[in-house]
Amino acid sequence: MLRGADRTVARGLSRITGSAIAPYQSAVVRIGFSLTWLLFLLREWPHRDELYGPGSPWSWDMARTLIGTNHAFSLLMWSDSRLWFEVVYTAAIAFSVMLLLGWRTRTASILFMIGVLALQNRSVFVGDGGDNVLHIMAIYLAFTRCGQVWSLDSRRARRAAASAADGRDPVGLALWIGSALVLAWATAVGDLSGFWAVALWAALATQAAWRLVRRHAPGEPRTVLDMIANLVHGGAMLVIVVEVCLVYATAGWYKIQGSRWEDGTALYYPLHLNDFTPWPSLSHALAGNGLMVMLITYGTVIVQVAFPFTLFNRRVKNVLLALMMCEHAGIAVILGLPFFSLAMIAADAVFLPTGFLRWIGDRVVRLLRPARRAVIPRQRSADEPTTSTLV
Repeated sequence: MLRGADRTVARGLSRITGSAIAPYQSAVVRIGFSLTWLLFLLREWPHRDELYGPGSPWSWDMARTLIGTNHAFSLLMWSDSRLWFEVVYTAAIAFSVMLLLGWRTRTASILFMIGVLALQNRSVFVGDGGDNVLHIMAIYLAFTRCGQVWSLDSRRARRAAASAADGRDPVGLALWIGSALVLAWATAVGDLSGFWAVALWAALATQAAWRLVRRHAPGEPRTVLDMIANLVHGGAMLVIVVEVCLVYATAGWYKIQGSRWEDGTALYYPLHLNDFTPWPSLSHALAGNGLMVMLITYGTVIVQVAFPFTLFNRRVKNVLLALMMCEHAGIAVILGLPFFSLAMIAADAVFLPTGFLRWIGDRVVRLLRPARRAVIPRQRSADEPTTSTLV
């Protein structure tokens, strides 16, 4: 009995440390959140000054006073000049593209987090629930190996393995040196201190150690670092799963405690507000149908409360997951909240089955490269990571 339990624990530890768990789920979460933030920044480009820049009603001095009390991190607090704001906003767009494509994913995930925090912490009162989820997930993604599949890094790793490359990476080295110089400048001029200085220097030192071990100690030290990275990745993915469950559980239980969701007015009133009716005829028609209002109202509460408990049953979980994604798609169209919906769908994607994600990926590849329709063996696809893949 004890030996059987020991074998089970050993298999579990080997699974967690031997490879990055849920590589497709982490990849789709990476793509979803980076795409959401990128589209938001591009859409708000004409209004960027009023949202986060010097022309914002929430002035730079007010933001600095608030950040002085809550100790939040924002690059925009380093200077109130318009030029610095334009640089940070443009850099945030570039970091989103880097993470979306999976190019230098380790560095890109940290830069993406910095870009999100820089803008959102500058004006904390212009966001919604989707921005809060994006804020949190940007931090969690920095601890994941989210570029194992569906990324430029994974393609580069496969090509390097096929060509038996010597492991040199001049682009990565140049990127690390540039990051070190910028971080040293920010620390020297006094704009970076405290927790964030320690965290960013620790991240930079970790990447330096990884490069040195990969280049000069490819044996057991490399294996140990891979195991640690996989363990941290698994912990971060678990935190993301728990976070999504908490979001839905708390939202559902708070809805139960009030009367607005019991009598249907929580849905009826927003359908008559000008700010949430991009299609007035559709909104008013839906609000005028009592049966639809009741089904959507009670269905939303039931799905949100029940979802965390359905994780123990794969089939029921998949049904409720599809319902929640459809609900968010409906919110995007009917209430005019596309970025909130995209953020929530990206968070929900962590629960998508691996088989479904691989099927979607295969269809996308066949669509983009019709001339190279090779049959991928079931036991391992061309994108499936191995324990030696470094991203």
